[in-house]
Formats: sequence, C-alpha cells, structure tokens
Amino acid sequence: MRRDGVVVLTTIDDIEPSEWDALLSAKSTPFVRHAWLSALEKSGCAVARSGWAPRHIAIFRGGEPIAAAPAWLRDDSDGDFARDWDLASAASRARLRYYPKLSLTVPFTPCTGERVLVAPGEDRAALVARVFDAVHRLCKDESWPSWQVLFPDEASAREAEAAGLALRVSFQFHWRNEGYRSMDEFLARFNAKRRHMLRREMAAAQEQGIAIRTVRGDELGPGWAKAAHALHRNTVDKLMWGRRWLNEKFYQSIFANMPDALEVVAAERDGKLVAGAFNVATPTHLYGRYWGSFEEHRFLHFNVCYYHSIAQCIARGVQVFEGGAGGEHKLARGFLPALTYSAHGFLDPRLDLAVRDHLEAETPARTESVARYVRESPIFKPNAALG
Repeated sequence: MRRDGVVVLTTIDDIEPSEWDALLSAKSTPFVRHAWLSALEKSGCAVARSGWAPRHIAIFRGGEPIAAAPAWLRDDSDGDFARDWDLASAASRARLRYYPKLSLTVPFTPCTGERVLVAPGEDRAALVARVFDAVHRLCKDESWPSWQVLFPDEASAREAEAAGLALRVSFQFHWRNEGYRSMDEFLARFNAKRRHMLRREMAAAQEQGIAIRTVRGDELGPGWAKAAHALHRNTVDKLMWGRRWLNEKFYQSIFANMPDALEVVAAERDGKLVAGAFNVATPTHLYGRYWGSFEEHRFLHFNVCYYHSIAQCIARGVQVFEGGAGGEHKLARGFLPALTYSAHGFLDPRLDLAVRDHLEAETPARTESVARYVRESPIFKPNAALG
C-alpha cells in the first residue's frame, strides 16, 4: 500500500533501509542510520518492554519518504541522558503530568546531531515544521503530556525552538583539532608542568607492557563484537549505577551491518585483550561510546579513551572528538566545553510557562559555567606554533 502524508512507524523496519538512509545528509551521524536503529530494536534494547516504544515520525509523498525523525515513547528518563529529572519532579510536585513523553533522540546516545532528516532537494524548513506539527498533534491526540528533542546539533536546536519548543542548554567536553600536525604539537599548547604530567600518563601503558591499537575496517568481525560487549558489560557491572542497556545481539548486528563506522581501541598485553573502547567514527568526527577493562592499570583509561584516539584524530585529520557525557577531568587533557541542547514542549500551558521561567534563570548560569571552563582550560591560549 502506497503511503502519503504523516505516518507513525512502530518499528524502524516498517521502512526500507535504502529509503531511510536516502534521507541522511553530510551532517548526519551514524547513529541515525537504519542499521543502528534497527539493531537497537531487533536486539530488544530499545523496544516497548525495555521502556522504549518506537514512534518514528515519517512524511511520505507518492509512497516515498521525504522526511523522518526517530522517536520513542517513554515512561521515564532512564538511559536517554535528558537530565530532565528535575523538570519531571517539579511537575509531579505540582500534580502535573510529565510522562509519558515522546523523545526525538537515539536511545542511550548523548551525541549531538540532526534529529529531523529531510531528503535532498526538499524544502527543509517546511518539512521540519511539518514534523514538529505532527509531533504536537500526536501528543495531543494520545494525551501524552510532553515531548522533547535530545542532543540536537545547534542548527536542529534552533529548528525546534522555531517550532515553539523551549530550548535548554547544557555542555559536554569535546576535543577539537586546531590543525595539529603531530601529537607533540598538540602537547606544546600546555605549560611545562601540565605537559610533563600528560607525557608521564601517556608513557604508563608502555611501561606496563601494554600495546594500544585501533582496530578498524576488515579486521572487525564477530569476535570483536563479542569483545566490545564483554568489555562494556564487565565495566557497567562494577558500577552501582551501571546499566546493561546494550546486549551482545546489538553489538553483533552493528558490527555485521555497519563496520565502516565502527572501531575498537584495543589495549593488549602479550596478545591478550586487557581493556578497550568502542567508538563510532566518520571522516570528520569520532564519538567515544563505551570503555571497559578486564584489568586495572594506572592511567589506562586515559590512554585508551583519550590519548590514543587524540593521536588518531591528528593522524587522520578528524576535526572533533566527542568523548561522551560528563568528565571534568577531560579539561586537563585538552578537551574544551561545548554547548549541548535539548528542546521541550508541553500540552499543559502551566507546565510550559513554569519550565520557560526556570530555563530563563538556568541558562545564564550554565553558559557562565562554560565560559569559566574555557577561561580555566590549560590550552585556551594562542599557539604560535600553529600559525
């Protein structure tokens, strides 16, 4: 049956992979590829019984999709990194409904990117407006009290704001390539004391007899999918707040279907894997996703998750390395604060007004925090060597 107009998809596999991926642009991250979203659903990681009911919004014309947004109906905020528990709690105290919420996002993935996909050559502004109108109407028809857009890039955040959503700012720490020609050139931006500290940390792996390498391309296979999952599981199980959001079936699916966008940083001693990081990559961006270790070694986390990948970014000309959520310790290692966004809409005008009043006070404080981190950054100074 040919489809026209707005359609709500209850599984990403209701649309052909080639049709969905034809909507991707040069700015799209690998996380919105059909293979990634399908792996989340088919593995059972992001389905209704795990708290993620797919409600993807798509606009069809003549049976062909011309715009779409991955979306999920949620009864809580666990695993979406929305950091909106304060808003939900305030709504509860005021006896206003906050859940269920419709989230335009990628599950378990606090990485910035486009949240509405539009086919090349189409009127993006008009179709984005139609998608947000469809979201609003769907929430109203189903009596879902709130909807949100999580981790949109700045352009996508402004699109959501133009559609009437309240914009919230936060920040992460990202590494940016300032045209470095070598790791030594990057380290030259630090003062002597800090540079000595970094070199000492970077030397630790070799002194421990550990070799670190990046596994990419043809070398990736089912064995590395299994290893990536084992590292992830071993680490989250040690944490009081750890969650096994992703299972081995998910890893096996993405390693089989999109190996071009994946890499594993492997730390090995005598040929045995002792630690590693699972990353997602494009020619311009590297996204650090999950770290794990089977053995504990001093500074190994920094070497596997930061220093090795920074060196790889320099060698490959990668522009931005997003090392994941949180981590003020990244500042001392050359990462700088970067604004992240979320956008929020509510059916109840009282909740909408209260949130906007809250954000009016919160936003200046958060932007000042970013400015303070920039001022305190050990590398935020002119670098004559790069001229």
